[in-house]
Amino acid sequence: QVQLVESGGGLVQAGGSLRLSCAASGRTFSSLAMAWFRQASGKEREIVAAISSGGGSTYYADSVRGRFTISRDNAKNTVYLQMNSLKPEDTAVYYCAARPYQMATMPADFGSWGQGTQVTVSS
Repeated sequence: QVQLVESGGGLVQAGGSLRLSCAASGRTFSSLAMAWFRQASGKEREIVAAISSGGGSTYYADSVRGRFTISRDNAKNTVYLQMNSLKPEDTAVYYCAARPYQMATMPADFGSWGQGTQVTVSS
């Protein structure tokens, strides 16, 4: 069982930046593919970004590519999401997720989830 704890959410003006962190425990972190999802009010959960267990491969949703960067520090058991040029439509609860080994992008492919952190972007 993997435990995930997100931090770093908050309120920011449009054009601003935030960095989310997700600390993992309970399993060898370097064996986990990680991802960030988000869920806006009244909408389905959607992939934001994903990263392979070794960090060599990444995936970004079209809506965030070029603005967000996913990274990981396997020595610190932590995955990050750097969010720049934030827009009001980025407002959502952001969730960290983990699965063994192979990178994936669908919520159903992930068995471990954090509690979520709210990101609110004001116009």
